[in-house]
Amino acid sequence: MQIESTRFGRLDVRDETVIAFPDGLIGLPGRRYALVAQSERTPFYWLHSAEHADVAVPVTMPWLFFADYQVRVPDEDAAQLMLSDLGSAEIFCVVRAAQSLEDFTINLAGPVIVNGDRRLGRQIINDAGGYAVRQPLFSEVELNEVRAGSARSSVPATATS
Repeated sequence: MQIESTRFGRLDVRDETVIAFPDGLIGLPGRRYALVAQSERTPFYWLHSAEHADVAVPVTMPWLFFADYQVRVPDEDAAQLMLSDLGSAEIFCVVRAAQSLEDFTINLAGPVIVNGDRRLGRQIINDAGGYAVRQPLFSEVELNEVRAGSARSSVPATATS
């Protein structure tokens, strides 16, 4: 399938890599997204709407920046994601980029949980509590200390503009 993107042009993604978000993402339109990796060496991905060309949010795996981060997924959310084992879930947090690296923030209170086997996603309220919606991203690690993660659901997309 092809996804039109105002940010990247036309992206070619496999149909089976599109993640369904039946309840959408908080504050964003659409229910189908692809996790797009611009390169294998980056710790950041784009969660790009398959339905809205202008909707893409940067995400990352929180443990790359916060080694002690904890997530507790409410039973109701796990059931809706059809997750029998939370260890098989992929977890991402939305990043808010800014002009200065010191101003980058990450939403640790509302992680995005993905069941890669079912291609289902859901943004939840983290039951672990105590996490901020706008936690400074580089407060615990320096950018050069972060290594790329490997998400099972990422889509090696190619722009075909």
